[in-house]
Amino acid sequence: MIAFNKTFIAWGSLLLASSGAFAQKAGDTILAVGVAVIAPRESVGPLRSVGPAAGPFNAATAGATVSIDNETTASLSVLHMFSDNIAAELTLGVPPRFDVDVQLASGSHPGAASAKELTPAVVGKYLFNTPADKVRPYLGLGVTHVSFRSVKANTSDPVIARLAGTSASLSSSWAPVYNAGLIYNINERFSVNASVSYIPIKTTATFVGSGTTTTGRLKLNPIDYVVRLGYKF
Repeated sequence: MIAFNKTFIAWGSLLLASSGAFAQKAGDTILAVGVAVIAPRESVGPLRSVGPAAGPFNAATAGATVSIDNETTASLSVLHMFSDNIAAELTLGVPPRFDVDVQLASGSHPGAASAKELTPAVVGKYLFNTPADKVRPYLGLGVTHVSFRSVKANTSDPVIARLAGTSASLSSSWAPVYNAGLIYNINERFSVNASVSYIPIKTTATFVGSGTTTTGRLKLNPIDYVVRLGYKF
């Protein structure tokens, strides 16, 4: 029995000693890949048209609303620990393609426009608990530069063709990133990072059609849900 107790104590001491290597500590760098679900909370401000045909367009777009479905994309991050509790994370992702449905007084226009969204971000994080803990909740605050590529109007829709048949664009902007999550350390090298972020994105939409240019303020304000598998170097 004494020998068993000594063995049990020895194994317990070894596990406690090794558990300190599980979690993130000063100097560690973690590369992670996973998936992100992006859930926009969209709205559009009043649309204003200028040009020879502005009158009819202003009447047609009064009270316009938009809707955008959730999208799932691949996500990559690099997190570096500057101390046992303070880190910075760079996040990138495959630009998701959003389809925008437009509702006008005259009717619904599904797939009226589409665009790819780029939101590379740098986020500072404070990790709670200690490097001896397997679970490390955190809070983060950062910034992202939002830009849009491949902005297209659905010119097969006659109304949308008149509104934006010549060109369509969305302006770039900077936006804050509010972030919270936790890291679960599987072993010394591998971990799972689950987080949720809120990004208040605002952009100016510009549509050039036949005899008019129409602009409006579009808010996306997505909530991003992300799960990544990380490897510590």
